[in-house]
Amino acid sequence: MSTVSAGNAARTEARTFRSRFRLIETIIGPDLGAPAKGEASCAIDFRWVSALCLVVALGLLLVVAGQGAGRRGEDAASLLFWSGVILVVVPTTFRISWPMVARGERLFLLFLLAGGLFYYKSVYAPTSFSDHDEFLHWIATDYLTTAGRLFASNPLLDVGPDYPGLQILTSAIVEMTGLPVFVAGTLLLAVLRCVFVGALFLLFESITGSARLSAIACLVYMGSSTYVQFTSKFSYESLGIVLCLLCFAIEAASRNRDDVSRLRAAVLIVVLLAGLAVTHHLSATYAIIYFVALAILEILRRDATRRDVMIAAVLALFAVALPLAWMGVRGNPVVNYLGPVIEGGFEALLQRLGSLSDTTRPTEPLDIPPQPLGTRLTTLVAVLLLALGLATGFFRSLALAVKAAPSSGWMPIAKILERRWRDSRSLFLTVLTFGFPIAMAFRLTVGGWEIGNRMGTFVFLGVGLVVAVSLVHFWQGPMLRRWRRVLPASALAVIVMGGVTASSLNPIRGPYRAGADSESMEPMAIQAARWTREWLGVGNGFIADRVNRLLLAGYGQQDVRVDVVDGVATARIYEAEQLEGDNLYALARSDIDFLLVDMRLSQSRPVFGFYFEPWDSNREALLPEALLKFDHVDGVVRIYDNGWIKIYDVRGLHELL
Repeated sequence: MSTVSAGNAARTEARTFRSRFRLIETIIGPDLGAPAKGEASCAIDFRWVSALCLVVALGLLLVVAGQGAGRRGEDAASLLFWSGVILVVVPTTFRISWPMVARGERLFLLFLLAGGLFYYKSVYAPTSFSDHDEFLHWIATDYLTTAGRLFASNPLLDVGPDYPGLQILTSAIVEMTGLPVFVAGTLLLAVLRCVFVGALFLLFESITGSARLSAIACLVYMGSSTYVQFTSKFSYESLGIVLCLLCFAIEAASRNRDDVSRLRAAVLIVVLLAGLAVTHHLSATYAIIYFVALAILEILRRDATRRDVMIAAVLALFAVALPLAWMGVRGNPVVNYLGPVIEGGFEALLQRLGSLSDTTRPTEPLDIPPQPLGTRLTTLVAVLLLALGLATGFFRSLALAVKAAPSSGWMPIAKILERRWRDSRSLFLTVLTFGFPIAMAFRLTVGGWEIGNRMGTFVFLGVGLVVAVSLVHFWQGPMLRRWRRVLPASALAVIVMGGVTASSLNPIRGPYRAGADSESMEPMAIQAARWTREWLGVGNGFIADRVNRLLLAGYGQQDVRVDVVDGVATARIYEAEQLEGDNLYALARSDIDFLLVDMRLSQSRPVFGFYFEPWDSNREALLPEALLKFDHVDGVVRIYDNGWIKIYDVRGLHELL
């Protein structure tokens, strides 16, 4: 009897194990559900299009009202602003991701959503540049349009002059239209946003063959923390990533064409790669990774034709050679520019990982202004949904690379191991998703945040594909019950909202705050910078805090300096209670003509933890006595004072040497 009981228990346990395995296989396995049929025959529903245009317009009106309320310090600012953002994102996302929607309608609504999010970003500062990087490129573009010379030195961005693609394109628009740099740059960015979305849609559609999958993948990409703000500002990465995506999309779209068409496409890609090489170093690196990986996979693929291998190898060669050739012509400032960032990021990540296992080790302080609870929860839920989509879509995306039939089991994975996949692009983008947890780990550290943020721009190409495959082939599937329509669409809306909330610490423009970059740029400081151009002339040597330094360079066209002399940072001059000793000698032997003092730096702590440079980490307000010490130094004369901002002429110190 005991033997029979033991046998029954073993069989029961085996059945339980098999049922659990089948459940896990159903959730994360490679089976592709048959998508809904009849979508290709759908016609554009202009009632939905017109209604969503009105809803987005109403949402943007609320966003503007929220920004205005924020500037006036009203409590209703957050309610108005975020209500508008929800109206822009949620209804449009629902319609784009809904089954049985025409391709043209999806594409139009993607452009509508992209335009709404671009306006959401632009209305923060609708009449001028406000981001730190925008000022750096405005300075270079303004110099190009006025002086007509390329490669002018820029002490605020050493690597910038060697990548003048954005400045050349913007200055050409200025010359042709007579528009100011800000207006020309904004128009260019609006066009780039549309090209970005179009190229992204074309890339995914060429890989998947489905407009629905492509549109959902584009929505997932909009959930990246870099989409809304980082790659839509007046900076060289905004142009670089568009050129990069155009190369990917053209290559993918031409893969099944005849030899002549593929040759023409390859020539166009080489031209774009040449433009990319002189536009943005990191986007050129993305192109190198993509085309080199594609060439390696095509070489490994057993069914690849000689033509496919040759084209992939040639494109990889140009992707590598053109940036190297440009660096050979202009030197190699990228290593000095990115090297410390990468080194510091890895050190911060290792320190963070070490602190997880050693509870006695002090962790790196996260000196980041807190966000409202609602925005933090939205970002967190969006990340969790992305992780869930990756878990349920990874093997299915691999099956898509094999072009597997529905319900083919684990056979697609076996074919990949046998090097018999059909599409190397889909395979690479799927494997690229391994970078998602790495990017998230970097973003949890102060030193590595910049690495994680920039990784997301490229990694989300794979994340978008895999999560879209998960939604279409698993969560929605062929049985279009109501919950299978609503829940995935709701998840997509949260993902896009997560990209919005993660893109900025404080997207609502409020009153002045010290040490807060965009929020520290207000009319009084701008007027002081303009005064210097009108009364002192342009090109004077100036030192100031980080924000006023940008305003002096942009509005005042002054020659601002990061350091007083080599080895003596500007912060030392301002933080010392007395101007004496080495600080006095350094200022006297420098070629600094004027310095600006902002007394508001003594009223509150810096929002971002520093007043001058990120590595200063001055988390306390400066002493008023330290800022006023220049009134008591022989050879220093106060020439401007509006109550808060003071400008001193220090040229008299040079005569003391």
